[in-house]
Amino acid sequence: MNGSGDHPVEPAGPGRPRDPQVDRSVLDATIALLVESGYQKTTIQAIARRAKVSAPAIYRRWATREMIIEDAIFGLESMGDVPLPPNTDDLHADLLAWTRSFLERAAHPAARSAIPGLMSTWNHNEGVYERLVQRAEIPTRKALLDRIMLAVPDAEPSAASSTADTIFDLLVSTTMLRGVSRGYEDADAWCERIADALFALIGTID
Repeated sequence: MNGSGDHPVEPAGPGRPRDPQVDRSVLDATIALLVESGYQKTTIQAIARRAKVSAPAIYRRWATREMIIEDAIFGLESMGDVPLPPNTDDLHADLLAWTRSFLERAAHPAARSAIPGLMSTWNHNEGVYERLVQRAEIPTRKALLDRIMLAVPDAEPSAASSTADTIFDLLVSTTMLRGVSRGYEDADAWCERIADALFALIGTID
């Protein structure tokens, strides 16, 4: 799905060289437009004008504007690795870091502008959301499961996997709702409470 009159161009083949500066300019322009003008007005043409690049140059990198917006607000850096907190030897501290990381992205003014529009798009076009799942959700779920297995190495794998999925779903749903509705208000105390709940949930793994 590609809104606001934008018309996708066939992406270039894998051999075409990428200019990281163009990528960064496009993502920065997208964030600025989301904050200043809102989701509906953050079109490919508007992004191109703001970033001072051509629309075809954008389409060589991203198939749809939704993918640009997802990269910009979720920190995916043009389909690169998903940015995640490093593991430490303190499980509670790591869960707190994960919670803060998720909330920081969801509460950013650009994300607060974009997420309601993206959710509508995801609801009406499963393919758009499925791309996000493949690009970001699956590797993030795996990283979370790996961290939990470090904390409970003797746990039944199926139980650990089920708990990791539950924790991921809780992280996404709570931080997204909190971020969009309340921003950074009382963020430290709220993140502590969520981390406490997630830590207790891991303690139930058999």
